[in-house]
Amino acid sequence: MEKYALEEYIEKLQEKKLLLRHNCTLETARQTVSHVAYDSNKTVRNTLFVCKGAGFREAYLQDAVRRGAFAYISEVEYDVPVPCLLVSDVKKALALTASIFYGNPTKDLCIVGITGTKGKSTTAYYIKYILDDYMRELGKPETAIISSIDTYDGVIREESRLTTPESLELQMHFRNAVDSGIGYMAMEVSSQALKYGRLHEVSFDAGVFLNISEDHISPIEHSDMEDYFVSKLKIFSQCRTACINTDSDQFPRVYEAAKNAERMLTFGTKEDADIYGYDIRKNGMDTHFRVRCDRFDREFVLTMPGLFNVENALAAIAVAYALKIPEEHIYTGLRRARSSGRMEYFANKAKDRIVIVDYAHNRLSFTRLYETVKAEFPGMKIVTVFGCPGGKAYVRRRDLGLLAGQHSDRVILTAEDPGPEDTRTISEDIAQYVRQYNDNCELIDDREEAVKTAILSSEPGTVILITGKGNETRQKYGNKYIPVPSDVELTKKYLSELENMTPESEP
Repeated sequence: MEKYALEEYIEKLQEKKLLLRHNCTLETARQTVSHVAYDSNKTVRNTLFVCKGAGFREAYLQDAVRRGAFAYISEVEYDVPVPCLLVSDVKKALALTASIFYGNPTKDLCIVGITGTKGKSTTAYYIKYILDDYMRELGKPETAIISSIDTYDGVIREESRLTTPESLELQMHFRNAVDSGIGYMAMEVSSQALKYGRLHEVSFDAGVFLNISEDHISPIEHSDMEDYFVSKLKIFSQCRTACINTDSDQFPRVYEAAKNAERMLTFGTKEDADIYGYDIRKNGMDTHFRVRCDRFDREFVLTMPGLFNVENALAAIAVAYALKIPEEHIYTGLRRARSSGRMEYFANKAKDRIVIVDYAHNRLSFTRLYETVKAEFPGMKIVTVFGCPGGKAYVRRRDLGLLAGQHSDRVILTAEDPGPEDTRTISEDIAQYVRQYNDNCELIDDREEAVKTAILSSEPGTVILITGKGNETRQKYGNKYIPVPSDVELTKKYLSELENMTPESEP
């Protein structure tokens, strides 16, 4: 990868009208930028350091200079012995700097961005499966993905911490994908990423807007629903084809905003949708539905459970349509599609205890989950195991508590990335809402113990919903991520224990 002199960064910042002034000598301007960082701990010799973040302190810059930073980008000039590139917007400057450093990789990569309150990761995986099917036929590498579940860029394959990484890491993933010969990337686009500029310098070949519902309202996220919604709508200002759901709330506003894109495609279960889904029905555990557009009218099959996933499949079909992917790869890709930790069904041999592991974590996803369970397992009791994250999205505690209380026969509240808060405090906050409808509510702080209790003490004829963490193998306590067994691992473990219990010894 070619490295550029600092003067290249100065020139591009000037072109974008971000640079206010700089005090670099000609010698410094001609020095090669070997590394870019915004974390002093990741600074090495010849680093261009970026002073970003609400919690930034001058001490971080001083540390970066000691470690080898030879210049810095900032909205504030500091008393340090290296030159400053003073900018009007450090977030945009970081994104531009990252793109320069990694050689503008997005020009060689077809990128699909997906936003919405619910369904982003499932849709991203549906798109990946379709594109992977197509790439296999062409003898080309698998599609890259950046999701809230995991990240794969041709070089790195790892569990994700952020839905959408910071712009520097994002451009690194793009570069890895291009250097690995990958042609497509599907990625989730969070409202936080759109609001705080992580996606500057990224143009989406297709941008998907799935749905909108109140979420992520807190002092460190969005001040209110309007801020959350407006942040998500920003995706349309940087995509070529906007794919929008005719069934979503606030569709008229979404439609108006989508006019900012070069082209618009609609999908949904309303007849006037460009990608129209109809005749939706269950066949055993599979979901069958037909899709009509100007290229075909045919049946598709989802082997991944959940009737609500038809919405995500229609979004994936709209993207494939926009990218001119052949019809047969759309069909076979969707039929194979899986998303780890999303609507994964497990059962004992008698099939009188069903465990569903799902990432459902907000009002819309909980609502859809309960609708699906009641339709697919009528008459069965429902036990729900869940929690809420600490320090953010406080409205979820009310919404999920009320929904769980209304629709569950038993609720077990537990740890779900408590972060800066105490798990028991979060659970007690949720419990007050659960108990408005259901007093059968227990608080078990340890998540493994909660899952164990739910499964081993269940009665025949029970569906156990374990939500929020899916296949994740870490819990956030304070500022640290602690390794833990995933909900999928725990489900298999305790279903096996349940199978080994004699009828006499069952609780």
